Amino acid sequence: MTLQVVILAAGQGKRMRSDLPKVLHPIGGKPLLHHVVATAKRLSPSRLAVVIGHGGESVAGAMNDTAITYATQSEQKGTGHAVMQALPALDAGGTVLILYGDVPLIASGTLRSLVDAADQGHLALLTQELAEPKGYGRIVRNGGRVVKIVEEKDATEAERTIREINTGIMAMPRAKLDAWLAGLRNDNAQAEYYLTDVVAAAVADGTPIDVRHPSSPQECVGVNSKAELAALERHYQMTQARQLLDAGVTLADPARLDVRGELTCGRDVSIDVNCIFEGRVVLGDGVKIGAHCIVRESEIGAGTQLLPFTMVDQAKIGANARIGPYARIRPDSTIGDEAHVGNFVEVKASTIGRGSKANHLAYVGDSTVGRDVNIGAGTITCNYDGANKHRTVIEDGVHIGSDVQLVAPVTVGKGATIGAGATITKDVPPGGLTVTQKTQVTRPEWKRPQKG
Repeated sequence: MTLQVVILAAGQGKRMRSDLPKVLHPIGGKPLLHHVVATAKRLSPSRLAVVIGHGGESVAGAMNDTAITYATQSEQKGTGHAVMQALPALDAGGTVLILYGDVPLIASGTLRSLVDAADQGHLALLTQELAEPKGYGRIVRNGGRVVKIVEEKDATEAERTIREINTGIMAMPRAKLDAWLAGLRNDNAQAEYYLTDVVAAAVADGTPIDVRHPSSPQECVGVNSKAELAALERHYQMTQARQLLDAGVTLADPARLDVRGELTCGRDVSIDVNCIFEGRVVLGDGVKIGAHCIVRESEIGAGTQLLPFTMVDQAKIGANARIGPYARIRPDSTIGDEAHVGNFVEVKASTIGRGSKANHLAYVGDSTVGRDVNIGAGTITCNYDGANKHRTVIEDGVHIGSDVQLVAPVTVGKGATIGAGATITKDVPPGGLTVTQKTQVTRPEWKRPQKG
């Protein structure tokens, strides 16, 4: 049977105290809504409709997903009213699954169980038991059978003692949804059209009601405040850490790790504290990541070490290299096998060949550096003339002394040596020593200034 998914994402989220729509606040580096959409797609729905309202254009723009059809709830009149807005985007048959854009950790297996029940013509509800159910709608049963869901503001004192709560997530036959929604009333404490009232409608017309439960309590946790967002982020990150530990990764402290994307690790990888991984990151066998490193959209080869406080952004690092501490590898850079990039060295849009070294205080930008090159401290490639970027080529085996400026476009030939303090504005031939000579002058009569 075909599946259609409706995700409710129109809420303003006033308790977030932010201009950013609530569903765009991030968990694990991705918007809350992104997680829900990704989970829904694992069920292969024929239709995926997202109901937007506050900041709707921003939501659609941030998602940038052509698989999503958007419906607008211009007035916030409750969850039932929100689903009404999505009806024109749905086909006539199949099963409809209702999800929430601020409940990011719901599991596809849990949802599959709900959908399977609804495929049999039943109304399937996802409920859970809470020790402290305050604030949630309660599942009211009669002789074990679900008869209705009552919101807390409309509940009696006896109903408020019920610990089984409504998560809001449900699945139902599309053929019955129109009639159930048409029968909703807003004569309640909040003057809203509650989606939960379809339960009473299902009871009235004899539709069987099935109840399913999440595999973990955190699956159904929603976000309504920055405190809840932070708590859910920590749960998400601890889940990532446990998965890495189970895969054999050594974590100095699982509580001090942030994975904001997809992190793939080989064997015997170790990660020190306070490291952040963003986007798709691949760490080869035996990689060691020092404390306080940031790696974004990059691949790190086997046996390579990133020393503390190093940032690698959209780059590729070869095997058995040593990067850092305090190094910055910027986008479109490739560092070869066994290369060294040391403290306070910045590399941008450059290739550094196998075994080459820039151990401290250098800038290598828009450059092609060959094998076994030594770049001295204080060396910079002057790649920008104020309007355009130019390229520097340093061929194999070059030795560059300290405090050298290479004014691009320029090529340094194979095996050349450049003396300390040189400013190179012309191509350097292979071999030999190139310097830019200056006369050293001593003034014996000169007196050092004294404090007054």
